[in-house]
Amino acid sequence: MLNRASKPFVRLVERYLPDPYIFVLLLTLVVFIAAMGVEGQSPTAVVGMWGDGFWNLLTFSMQMLLVLISGYMLANTPLVKGILDRIAALARSPGQAIILVTFVALVASWINWGFGLVVGALFAKALARRIQVHYPLLIASAYSGFIVWHGGLAGSIPLTIATEGHFAQDMIGVIGTGDTIFAFFNLAIVVGLFILVPVVNRLMLPPQSESIFVDPGKLDDGGAETPTITRPAEHLENSRILAWLVGFAGLAFAFQYFTQGGGLNLNIVNFMFLFLAIILHQTPRRLLTSLNEAISGGAGIVIQFPFYAGIMAIMTQSGLAGTISSGFASIASAETLPFWSFISAGVVNIFVPSGGGQWAVQAPVMIPAAQQLGADIPRVAMAVAWGDAWTNLLQPFWALPVLAIAGLKAKDIMGYCLLLLFITGVLISLGLTFL
Repeated sequence: MLNRASKPFVRLVERYLPDPYIFVLLLTLVVFIAAMGVEGQSPTAVVGMWGDGFWNLLTFSMQMLLVLISGYMLANTPLVKGILDRIAALARSPGQAIILVTFVALVASWINWGFGLVVGALFAKALARRIQVHYPLLIASAYSGFIVWHGGLAGSIPLTIATEGHFAQDMIGVIGTGDTIFAFFNLAIVVGLFILVPVVNRLMLPPQSESIFVDPGKLDDGGAETPTITRPAEHLENSRILAWLVGFAGLAFAFQYFTQGGGLNLNIVNFMFLFLAIILHQTPRRLLTSLNEAISGGAGIVIQFPFYAGIMAIMTQSGLAGTISSGFASIASAETLPFWSFISAGVVNIFVPSGGGQWAVQAPVMIPAAQQLGADIPRVAMAVAWGDAWTNLLQPFWALPVLAIAGLKAKDIMGYCLLLLFITGVLISLGLTFL
């Protein structure tokens, strides 16, 4: 049934979804018009907001780029790729391949969103080399695991409010991950998605006669080459000892950090993934080769994040984001505010596809609303986080690394993601409201 239901969505997206770069340009124009039409801002004022805010997310952009790059390099190590190949051998049919890639992507994304994006794509390719399975849905399934990232260990909103000195600390203090990531309601949503998403993806699988296959030969990543050393500097580039001395020093710092009471945040997550990658790649040369591959997948972040920073500046300074969020908050009660925060975050995420950036936009509205209504602030914060993660199924920006690895276009997978968006939205809404 879901296979038939997905067809209209697939056709719709294939026909009308532009390239993500075109998408951000169109969003920029939409926000320009909305700021002038809804908020009464002058064209000159809007242009000023946009230009002044264009580079406001450089630090955050670098953190996000490092999440992707460190996750990619770790996923691309011989140990991890070998594990993925062995797990891929468990699938005996197209249906099993869809379920397996979804589950692996969910687990990996819960650990780290960059790691999950890359692991999902690499694992999908490993499966496609073994089994004839509808390739667009296979890659869509790999990307669908990304939906749990903001409820996981690398969620930028829960990690931000758990970090000393965050921008909203004077309003809410520091909120530990025990009240957000590891709270019962959040873990229940995660478990529910671990069950629901693989089942939905499996039910969308078309029959073999309608499937699109990929030539396994085109998916061969090749093996690690034995380096030929012709000059003294190459001894250092291929030195395991050098890499391991620095790598284990990094892990020693991470161990010291946690034993002294340090908590999870973006910087320590990136730090651990980077130094694990240094160790598991074994030599600096292998790490640098993986880095060069990872950089290409992050090109979209580099060019598009400044535009999203400009959009965010217009949304914030013109009052447009506040109008959207306040509109939802005004009809809420203490019990329903998490639901409306979730919905409003889903809408705002289409324009500001950055969890941390979105929290900067919505926190000044949602925190006072929660305090006024007596709502649970950690739950409201996680509702914003889930709203951000939820509509990433519709916003193609974060699919860029997956698509780059898989060799597909956004229009190839977003039809399946759009149907999944409606189904998962029900589960997340119920969890935030009633658990």
